[in-house]
Amino acid sequence: MMLSHTFLLRVQNMTKCHESLASVLGGRKRRLELAPLVGCIFEPQKSVTFVENARAPAALEQLDIWGVPMDGAAMSHEVETFDVIIAGGGLTGLPLALALAKGGFEVAVVDTLDPAVDVDPAFDGRVSSIADASLRMLEELGIAKHLDGQLQPINDIVVTDGRPGETAAPLFLHFDHKEIGETPLGAMVENRHLRVALRTALATAHGVTLLAPERIVSFDVSPSEVLVTLGNGGVLKGALLVGADGRRSQVRKQAGIQTVGWSYGQSGIVTTVEHELPHDGVAQEYFLPSGPFAVLPMVGNRASLVWTEQSDLADALLGLDDQGFAEECSKRFGPYLGDMKPIGPRWSYPLSLQLARDYVRPRIALAGDAAHGIHPLAGQGLNLGLRDVAALADVLVDARRVGLDIGALVTLHRYERWRRFDNVSLAVACDGLNRLFSNDVVPLRLLRDVGLGLVNRIGPARRFFMRLAGGGVGDLPRLMRGDRL
Repeated sequence: MMLSHTFLLRVQNMTKCHESLASVLGGRKRRLELAPLVGCIFEPQKSVTFVENARAPAALEQLDIWGVPMDGAAMSHEVETFDVIIAGGGLTGLPLALALAKGGFEVAVVDTLDPAVDVDPAFDGRVSSIADASLRMLEELGIAKHLDGQLQPINDIVVTDGRPGETAAPLFLHFDHKEIGETPLGAMVENRHLRVALRTALATAHGVTLLAPERIVSFDVSPSEVLVTLGNGGVLKGALLVGADGRRSQVRKQAGIQTVGWSYGQSGIVTTVEHELPHDGVAQEYFLPSGPFAVLPMVGNRASLVWTEQSDLADALLGLDDQGFAEECSKRFGPYLGDMKPIGPRWSYPLSLQLARDYVRPRIALAGDAAHGIHPLAGQGLNLGLRDVAALADVLVDARRVGLDIGALVTLHRYERWRRFDNVSLAVACDGLNRLFSNDVVPLRLLRDVGLGLVNRIGPARRFFMRLAGGGVGDLPRLMRGDRL
């Protein structure tokens, strides 16, 4: 009786969370209605008022969007003109700059970090899964050639369920890339190596100006342009400002774009391990009661652990000495790769869902984590951002070819319609999977184990999900198909 009651409470909580997502996305905070959710995905904002020669409000003239007092010298500098200004020089902003430069645009990238900082091994210990379609885009942009020796192909993916220290459940899901062709499902790469490759490609690109370390303190939108004021007092003018400045996007904040989301109360522990036996390019996703435990193959006999735990327990695990931490890893890692030991630093990142209610405003567009931040269990966060890049580049290049204003809402709404459904759908799917698998309720365990086993036995379903993981499903932009803009 108690078990049934717990099961019902779990289902009720899952339902409430998704009702909250639907209701807030639809602009209603008190009750769930399907129409507002659909409206959020398909209907862009239509009402915008312009003021000729608009100036920033008095408050913004005294404090920038970071809350730092401005020096008052902004308008004394000569205005530099670009087609597109990108806020953020990370894993979304730099690919976008390279794509737009190939499309003939003059681009400025403004990044708050010193370029020497974010390529340091101590800055970011994460690795990223790059889908096959994303790899085609990196090749077309001239980035992949700078990753020689740093890409680890993903040949297989194994998904299973269990508890720490116990044998995995007998029902599992296995993706073998040979079922759909000879090309791997994707590749793993360390984020720092990808940043180095992006900077190397940028060094030989024509039409891109990188301003770093530098910050945007404010921007003013008029019917024909956007004026961006920098921390050094300089002013940039362009037809479009793209916010690719992460989950805490200042562009999104100043543009008045609201977000919906919640914390999962989980943290992702990231570290690298060495193991005795070769991994053969197999990625393992092991669902535990506290959250997914991913073993992601890296170059050599190494793997990246992405270990989801409740936040309070994650802090305790990070505080263990090397031997204690290694023992906890071994309980979850298992013996299938022989002896293993953690190497290098440990990092922890809070996990949450965050979706922007709109992706565009007049002369403003959001891309990457500024528009959507999802749970990492599917390893699709970077791929979603790269698909944003490819779609936005398609839209802007097509608009210019037919003489349209690249910063006009009629242009930007095409990008928003193209990308928002895909992003919201995957966010909701990852949210539901995390809630379904991150528990130890027996009826739910039986349900998910049977589900994994069924998909594994149904060939067409299994191959569909493999193509989905490889980024080969849906309306792909030209760069994702390996074509030129």
